[in-house]
Amino acid sequence: MPKQLNILFIIAALVAAMSFTAPAPSRLVLHFENYVGNLPLKLDSATYKNKLGQTYTVSKFKYYISNIRLCRKGNSSHLDTTVVDGYYLINEEDPASKEIVLKGLPDGKYSSITFTIGVDSLHNCSGAQTGALDPVNAMFWAWNTGYIFLKMEGKSPVSTSPGNLLEFHIGGYRTPYNCIRTITLNMNSVFPLADDVTVSVEIKADLAELFKTPTSIDFSKLSSVTDFHNATTIADNYKDMFSIKQ
Repeated sequence: MPKQLNILFIIAALVAAMSFTAPAPSRLVLHFENYVGNLPLKLDSATYKNKLGQTYTVSKFKYYISNIRLCRKGNSSHLDTTVVDGYYLINEEDPASKEIVLKGLPDGKYSSITFTIGVDSLHNCSGAQTGALDPVNAMFWAWNTGYIFLKMEGKSPVSTSPGNLLEFHIGGYRTPYNCIRTITLNMNSVFPLADDVTVSVEIKADLAELFKTPTSIDFSKLSSVTDFHNATTIADNYKDMFSIKQ
C-alpha cells in the first residue's frame, strides 16, 4: 500500500473511532415525595391531624435509605442487584436529596425495589463518616455512637413536652431495640433497564404512618422518642410508610 494511502487509511480510522459514541449507562431515578396522608408535606406552614384527631405541624423530616436492591421479573425470591455502600439521606429541607440516581445497573426487566430504612450495624460501629453519613447532617448521636435513622420534629397543642414539641429521633440496631426496617415495593408494571434507558420511579413516603399503624400514637402521652424507649414502636409504624405513587 502506498505511504500516502496508508496515512489516509489511518486518518479515516481515527475519524471513525472519534465519531463513535458509546451508549450511556442505564439510569434508574428514584423520586421520594413526602406526604401526610394525601397532602404534600409542607414544613411549618400546614397543620395535620393524626388518627386520634390531634393536630400537629412538622418542622423537620428526614430519613436514611440504604441497601437498595432490584428484583427481576419471575424470580421474586432472588435479589439480583445490590447497590453497595449506597447511603442516602432524604431531607425535606433539601429538594435535591429526594432524588436518588442509580447508574449502570445490569440489563433486565425488574418487578420490585427493596431498600432499608436506617444504617446497618457495620456503619453504625465505624464512627462518624462522610457524605450522607457525615455528622454535619445532624443524624449522628454524639452521646450514643450510632445514627438516627429517621428524624421528625414539630409541634402539637396536646404535647406535654416543653413548648408543645414533638421529637421522634428513631435509631438503634441492637436486639431487642433494632429499628432497621426493610421495605419491598412491587412495581405497578415491569420496568426494563438497558443502555441508553432512563427509568423514573416515584415513591410516596407518608409521614402520617409514623403515628398510625399498627400502633396509634397519642401525642398527649407520647410526644418524644429520642432513645431506645418506644423506638421500635415507631419503627414498626414507619415500615408501612412507603408506596409506589400511582
